[in-house]
Amino acid sequence: MAFIQKENIFSKRWLLNYFLVIVGSFILAAGFVLFITPYRIVPGGVYGIAIVLHYMFHLPVGLTALSMDIPLTLIGIRILGPRFGYKTVVGFLLTAFFVDGITYYYGEAPLVADEPLLSSIFGGVFLGLGLGLIFKSKSTSGGTDIVAMIISKYTRLPIGQLLIYVDSVIVLLGLLVFQDWKIPLYSLIVIFITGKVIDTILQGVSYDKTLFIISDKHLEIRDKIINDLNRGGTYIHGKGMFNGADKTIIFTVVNRREMAMLQEYIHQIDPHAFVTVINANEILGEGFKSLHEKVSS
Repeated sequence: MAFIQKENIFSKRWLLNYFLVIVGSFILAAGFVLFITPYRIVPGGVYGIAIVLHYMFHLPVGLTALSMDIPLTLIGIRILGPRFGYKTVVGFLLTAFFVDGITYYYGEAPLVADEPLLSSIFGGVFLGLGLGLIFKSKSTSGGTDIVAMIISKYTRLPIGQLLIYVDSVIVLLGLLVFQDWKIPLYSLIVIFITGKVIDTILQGVSYDKTLFIISDKHLEIRDKIINDLNRGGTYIHGKGMFNGADKTIIFTVVNRREMAMLQEYIHQIDPHAFVTVINANEILGEGFKSLHEKVSS
């Protein structure tokens, strides 16, 4: 089974992906050096462990994390197969190099002194942005991701759930070592913001809305969507749970301005219509960003 995606060397996609890995690794490293490490925040992963060991034994954070990344990757390849491509190796090598390099030239003082909360917020933004770019290159961050994959293989538990468990143990390790309840609380802020920023980078920022409309005036609403809003949609045939009556449900996607126009129109012709509005994180297809464009980017 092939897990590694093949890319032509020096092709446009190959160059773009490695550019994303390089930039993402630098931003990730800057987040650790400028915001996370100076306040002893432990945001999970091998770098969370490396930060704890740094303050216990004065070890360099980047080199310590690298000393864990390399054996974990080798173990992962042996147990899980070749899931980890060259970009993953380049990513954790560069991140370690950038972390210790920035620390050497900038020092260990935080960018913003006496502001651990502000540093937690911006540290999460930097970590999320860096990891998001690395993930966008079709790479992984290695480290504890591999631990979660190995445990998942033998326990059949979801990888995402195991990642939460592994990172939680590392956060608690920071509490035990530093004996400060503020450490895990700041760490949880970083982890939360990091996840949200990663989702934003991978899915993009979208103002599109998904609408499910149930109305006896579905023909008039269809004409409004197609002729005035220049959008499409799909009829879904359903049956009412209360009286068993046949229902025609309109499924459509519009932007915020179009949604306001459509809601006003529906209110005029059928005040009793049932409308469900859902935030659409990402829309791929005709009239929006194409699936080909998404995969190729």
